[in-house]
Amino acid sequence: MNLDFQDKRVLITGAQRGIGKEIALGFSQSGAKVFINYPFESEKEVAREVVDQINTNGGNAVAFQADVRHQQEIDKMIEEMIRLWGGIDILVNNAGITRDKLLIKMSDEDWQSVLDINLTGTFRCSRSVSKEMMTRRYGRIINISSVMGLQGNAGQANYSASKGGIVAFTKAMAKEFGARNITVNCVAPGFIGTAMTSVLPEAVRQNFIHRVLIKREGTPQDIMHAVLFLASDQASYITGQVIVVDGGLTL
Repeated sequence: MNLDFQDKRVLITGAQRGIGKEIALGFSQSGAKVFINYPFESEKEVAREVVDQINTNGGNAVAFQADVRHQQEIDKMIEEMIRLWGGIDILVNNAGITRDKLLIKMSDEDWQSVLDINLTGTFRCSRSVSKEMMTRRYGRIINISSVMGLQGNAGQANYSASKGGIVAFTKAMAKEFGARNITVNCVAPGFIGTAMTSVLPEAVRQNFIHRVLIKREGTPQDIMHAVLFLASDQASYITGQVIVVDGGLTL
């Protein structure tokens, strides 16, 4: 199946590394213009490397710093994207963090920081781009959740709550925007090999892989393929759905 995103304008939050980076590369290779969001000045060079990789290979990418916890920064990012390219066709809400602790040891800050970035950031970015999408009566919004948002995980009450909230938020948005030709879907990754999971003890990693039916950890490319499909014309009749990409981990 050939997915063509020629001249489509894509905003991906947290696209400077990991799954977000792979999604950006995938869209670019399929013809899209890609806006690379990164959160902090310390991530600027990493984001520039992604932009350079895309542009060197004939793509069109721009990096922009914006912390999705702050509406003013999001608004400036959206304004700049519209100024440069005239609009936004596809939003991928990928920015996310973890602050893992058992609940009894979890501070208010541990809880709130994860909710602010993972869930509230998804809400604020979606709200900002939806206004422009509704005017043009076209849009694709793909939210990155997690299997932990479907089944929970000990030591990740904050992360699980944020990702479960994204699932419900996706379904609510789909009901609001469907009549305007805006589809809203969700991808729930399982155990994916990224910098976020590389810090886990090897015994924990092997335990996850043992539970995966396909007997390997997932890759950022596995998630990228699902995201691109949901953003494509081939998925124009799919909305409000959660696509679980976990190798059978949750079965």
